[in-house]
Amino acid sequence: MTRRQYDIQIPDLSGKRAVVTGASDGVGLGIATRLAGAGAEVVMPVRNPRKGEAAVAKILDEHQRAKLSLEALDLSSLASVAALGDKLRDEGAPIHFLINNAGVMTPPDRQTTVDGFELQFGTNHLGHVALTGCLLPLLKAGRARVVSQTSVAARSGTINWGDLNWEHEYDGMRAYRQSKIALGLFGLELSRRSTAAGWGITSNISHPGVAPTSLLAARPEVGRAEDTSGVRMIRWLSVRGLVVGTVDSATLPALVAATSPESKDGGFYGPQWPGNVGGPPGEQKLWAPLRNTENASRMWTLSQELTGVTLT
Repeated sequence: MTRRQYDIQIPDLSGKRAVVTGASDGVGLGIATRLAGAGAEVVMPVRNPRKGEAAVAKILDEHQRAKLSLEALDLSSLASVAALGDKLRDEGAPIHFLINNAGVMTPPDRQTTVDGFELQFGTNHLGHVALTGCLLPLLKAGRARVVSQTSVAARSGTINWGDLNWEHEYDGMRAYRQSKIALGLFGLELSRRSTAAGWGITSNISHPGVAPTSLLAARPEVGRAEDTSGVRMIRWLSVRGLVVGTVDSATLPALVAATSPESKDGGFYGPQWPGNVGGPPGEQKLWAPLRNTENASRMWTLSQELTGVTLT
């Protein structure tokens, strides 16, 4: 079966600076490649320098004049986030796009970050909250668009307010859902707070649908020695053009959210096939867990307390 290819037009981004987390592979690498190809200077903060260097080489092979800078970042360490924030603030260059994309998914056993948070909540959500806060002066200076990547997992589920760190009855998927609901709520609350305070930042959220990325693949560093049955099925479907997307198509919702003149502050973008797991990108209705503004405000305040990073 031949898969229909979907694509979008990205405007000229010459003179713009973008920061893309998780740009060393998968969807993040695809996003960074497209932004660089449109003329943006792309900052690529990565945890693994070897993978980062390979990603830079791959982008330069496609776009020889790409402007790229590789930086060290471990989102599971608040000290690492702060160090990157200090470095970029010292450089002083305004940031025009921040794509909060990196993530970790469903370690089979509970793990914690350097700072003692459950790994998925600490990395996927708190790390990005801290990074956004550390970069806030540069985001204001660039009148930036911030895009936070949630997940189809956030279609359902709740915030485990009584045990945010899953110290009791750890469930990897429920913890993953929480982390992605929390990040989605953060992205929407950032839009509201920026509007109220006049920061000039616009913020929306996106999700990539389902694609054969490394999230469910073998990841020894999170305790997964081999590919899950889920990722094997996703690869099988993706190759045949059935139901799910490809890595390339999965980049498009975040790119629309970040760069399209029609994308909305506070909007939500994802694949448009039934179930929102594949297909061309477009705006979609917020899922129920993302519509709770009281939870968003509560998570906004709590996240600042947990990270020690103030967003003002």
